[in-house]
Amino acid sequence: MSVEVRKATVNDAAECAELMQHLGYPTTAQKMETRLREITSHPDYHTLIAVHDGKTVGMIGLIKSFFYERDGIYVRIVVNVVDNNYQNLGIGKSLMQAAEHWAKTIGADVMALNSGDRSERSNAHMFYKKYGFAEKSVGFVKSL
Repeated sequence: MSVEVRKATVNDAAECAELMQHLGYPTTAQKMETRLREITSHPDYHTLIAVHDGKTVGMIGLIKSFFYERDGIYVRIVVNVVDNNYQNLGIGKSLMQAAEHWAKTIGADVMALNSGDRSERSNAHMFYKKYGFAEKSVGFVKSL
């Protein structure tokens, strides 16, 4: 399978909005365009999409961060999604490899992510473990 992984642009908003629905976060193309304008204008954010046969089938969003507890840089994966119809075809692996490459390019030595603790996320958790991620923390959220 031929997959092109490239940097996302504002022009990818409609496709990214569709992918967010696969994660259970419905949005509109217009709202996603507004978000991507902010995200793509910030140098510490990096969004990649996977394109197969002209169709956007995956997306990964990354943020460059700095450690407080030690010297160095890490990258947090804040969104990672592959269209349900294109899973188990190596697209997620291609996105992770491209993300890891970017992380190394900017000097990061750690990648981190949070993934929901819902039963429908169990396949994602297995994917992350298979890719070398370890369960290390518990996440907390508070709405303001």
